[in-house]
Amino acid sequence: MAPNSRIITRRGVISTATASVLAPMAGRAAPVWTKAVYEQAMHASGRPVSLTDAQFDAIQQRKPAALKLIQAYLKEHFSAADPAVLAAFEAVPREYFHYEYPEHRATPGDAYEDPPKPWPLGYGSALSDYLGQAYMTQVCKPAPGQITLEVGTGSGFQSSLLSRIVKTAYSIEIIEPLGKAVSRIFAPLGYDNVHTKVGDGYYGWPEVKGGFDIIIVTCAATFAPPDLFKQLKPGGRMIIPIGQPFKRGQVLYVYTKDAEGKIHSRRDIGVFFIPMTGAIAKSPPVRPETVSDQHPAQDKPPPGAAAQAKPDAQ
Repeated sequence: MAPNSRIITRRGVISTATASVLAPMAGRAAPVWTKAVYEQAMHASGRPVSLTDAQFDAIQQRKPAALKLIQAYLKEHFSAADPAVLAAFEAVPREYFHYEYPEHRATPGDAYEDPPKPWPLGYGSALSDYLGQAYMTQVCKPAPGQITLEVGTGSGFQSSLLSRIVKTAYSIEIIEPLGKAVSRIFAPLGYDNVHTKVGDGYYGWPEVKGGFDIIIVTCAATFAPPDLFKQLKPGGRMIIPIGQPFKRGQVLYVYTKDAEGKIHSRRDIGVFFIPMTGAIAKSPPVRPETVSDQHPAQDKPPPGAAAQAKPDAQ
């Protein structure tokens, strides 16, 4: 649930945010978002949809209010909202990611809801609420030129956000039918710097040479998978919910690797995520050697409802 927010204008959000991110987004800007463009992109992604002009316009009219909620929420938790994060939320059309895959049914009318909440995708997965995703994105500290890895593709929205800021976004989905379907949604938007695969995120994506500046895990693990630390670049950052399956007391951890390859950890905020599945359930716990463990977890509710989501999905 978002806190009470100070009213700001849509122009204020966009102008502040856009100045910082025009350079990284240059060359891959999407066309002006219209109903025709939306329907064409949905059809190209294998998810045909039809809606009236009035229905499409109603969705767009809710977006400025959602941006205000995001800015106020990030300001409360971080003192200020990252302009690049705000610009990414402005650029990525959230209604495009609202879809129930087993039923082959688009649900764009659910986008930009107030209060924010998760929405089902099928196969036990969900699109997390936008406040939780904004929080997770800002904690990552994405920047131009970086390479990111998301464990849990889900709807594809999280990696799409990152792709508007960073150089290349990789994402792994363990649920095969979902991963295959979602792999087709990026090209119609022109997001040619997003790469996905079906697999177990416990092992990361070792074929990506040089590793990752950011690794974001969007499911609760009982411990941080060791292969992910190996694939984190010096100076890199990994965020991951740690805790027991289906139990309160999970904590979002922020791990960083220094120039010497040492791992530092920080407990960030209390969360509640459905557990990571796959090899982690069969592997003995591994605790990384860390230099520091700073800032005990704050006694706060989960960021938005990001946690009430899905196995290995975002």
